[in-house]
Amino acid sequence: MKTVFVDVDTQLDFLYPSGALYVPGAEKIVEQIASVNRFAGAHGIPVISTMDAHAENDPEFQGWPAHCVAGTLGQQKPAATLLERRVVVANRPGAIAIDGAQQILLEKQVLDCFSNVHLNGILDQLGAERYVVYGVVTEICVKFAAEGLLKTGRRVELVTDAVRGLNDSAVAEMTTGFVTRGGLLTTVADVTASQGRRV
Repeated sequence: MKTVFVDVDTQLDFLYPSGALYVPGAEKIVEQIASVNRFAGAHGIPVISTMDAHAENDPEFQGWPAHCVAGTLGQQKPAATLLERRVVVANRPGAIAIDGAQQILLEKQVLDCFSNVHLNGILDQLGAERYVVYGVVTEICVKFAAEGLLKTGRRVELVTDAVRGLNDSAVAEMTTGFVTRGGLLTTVADVTASQGRRV
């Protein structure tokens, strides 16, 4: 089964206490994220890593503290989560080249990763039958990614021990809704144990 991993917004500003928009406890999932990404790289599984890339005066900052400003340290991903062959896909029209990339760093300026003008084309090109989703924030950007992927009609799995949220009740509501709409729950151990048989 052709699989794509979707690593949502695992950036320094979200993952660590010193970050501009820290998600409490998110540093505890960095090793899981890194492990899953490394596994993908070793098994030829493409990873789409969504990344906020905000301007300094981004409209989103009217509702959230400034974070992940393009070019700043906080906008970067932890080195352990990066794969060797990677390409950045900015959210602007134009040709892109993803052939041979292990990891596609997909930039966005709003919560929904499907706002990037290239994402649907990338999904078509990769031709996955199964998406495995993880990252932060569970009930916000992860939710947008997971629900958008469900609309493709493909199998979508949420890695429950590689996500972190801000509000427990909102996370529970998101998870229930995801499963109700056909999503599946999984773990890092299950993904890495079974993945080799599904590619």
